[in-house]
Amino acid sequence: MSKEIKMTLGQKLSAIQVSFKSKKSRFNSFGKYNFRSAEDILEALKPFNEQYDVYFTVNETLIQPEVLESTATIYDSHSDASISSSAIVGVDMQQKGMQMPQRYGSASSYGKKYSLGNLLLIDDTLDSDGTNDHGKGNKAIVNKSVSKKPLLDEAGLKKAITFVRSGGLISQITSKYSVSPEDLKKLQY
Repeated sequence: MSKEIKMTLGQKLSAIQVSFKSKKSRFNSFGKYNFRSAEDILEALKPFNEQYDVYFTVNETLIQPEVLESTATIYDSHSDASISSSAIVGVDMQQKGMQMPQRYGSASSYGKKYSLGNLLLIDDTLDSDGTNDHGKGNKAIVNKSVSKKPLLDEAGLKKAITFVRSGGLISQITSKYSVSPEDLKKLQY
């Protein structure tokens, strides 16, 4: 039986964010680093469900043929209140050694992890899966610039919106430019 806590959902989420811990229990033998998965995060959340009378869901939407939006939501068990956070990820259609379901599954896992991370304020700035050099011994370059694609600037964004509205694919833009999640949403509407 859970003890009733008289808090708003925002207060409950804030309390969970402060005390939440999820170990990096997985190891990438190729890149030689530890990381946490979406499953690790969900497992670490379970004790909070009863403690705060909340529950969590993660839903995904295919917003373009090669773009997934993953949304993590916390719900109050006693009201209709909910708070959500999303992450948008691209599906690498050129990923060698993967079948199509694996490409989407990989993007799905990544999206779930980061939508949960956004909701729970998990700080992954020191997480090796974002900064590893995959054994290439080039840490300074990898840490300095994760993407070799040029950043889509304001003028480029306007052109990209016009391109998409005239039938162009967002994937054509994301294959050439690094696009922020905010700008990606602008391209979708």
